[in-house]
Amino acid sequence: MRFLSYRVNRLNRHSELARRWSNRELRKVSNLFSGDVVNVSGWRDSDKEGWHYRDYFTKATSYTVTNFCGERGFQKQDGEILLDLEKPLPDRLRGRFDVVFSHTTLEHIFDCQLAFKNLAQMSRDVLITIVPFCQNQHEMESFKDYWRFTSSSLRIMYNRQGMTVIYEASNQHVGSASYLFFVGSRSPERYSGKMPAWEPLYKQCQWIGRCRWFASLTYLWIDRWDELPPFEKYRWPDKAD
Repeated sequence: MRFLSYRVNRLNRHSELARRWSNRELRKVSNLFSGDVVNVSGWRDSDKEGWHYRDYFTKATSYTVTNFCGERGFQKQDGEILLDLEKPLPDRLRGRFDVVFSHTTLEHIFDCQLAFKNLAQMSRDVLITIVPFCQNQHEMESFKDYWRFTSSSLRIMYNRQGMTVIYEASNQHVGSASYLFFVGSRSPERYSGKMPAWEPLYKQCQWIGRCRWFASLTYLWIDRWDELPPFEKYRWPDKAD
């Protein structure tokens, strides 16, 4: 009975795995970036683990959040920007930020190519995007769920905007959502030797359609998160320039 109770608890948490994984990926790289940072369509800027994403960017000189109308939209917070990613980017936002961060937003925008272009044009250097490779459909009355992305598509999207991918990663939790975590830069040489080790992603979620008798191992593994050190200690160490 104890194992059954444990298993049910893990199943109830499976939708959170991709978010928690992506948060840990962001912690690995966020302290490498400085300057003006913006979280685009960031709602309340919550990482859904009790922190705010502004806490991740410890070297930021400024931090801004944009939102649009509708549910989980504009919050009327100080300094918040109203921004529609399906319209041409206002001139005042072109090259306004050093780092542009977007977490699971592009799948909700029908013209995702224009939205990605706008994200890239807002950035003087770095663009961090997190998008679903596979996930259950999730939408509300004011925003729908349109797209899923592959690593190959993201590489082309970055390249078309004059950016080089300097980091990419994906979680492979069986039976859960799978996110792609990409970082691109206009000046990739600045981050040579500083980013975590990585390899290009191919053949995502090869577990799809296979026997799932081992799926419970995913939830056993994730239990280690309950024993992680405090947030401040879980950062990628600074490296000398």
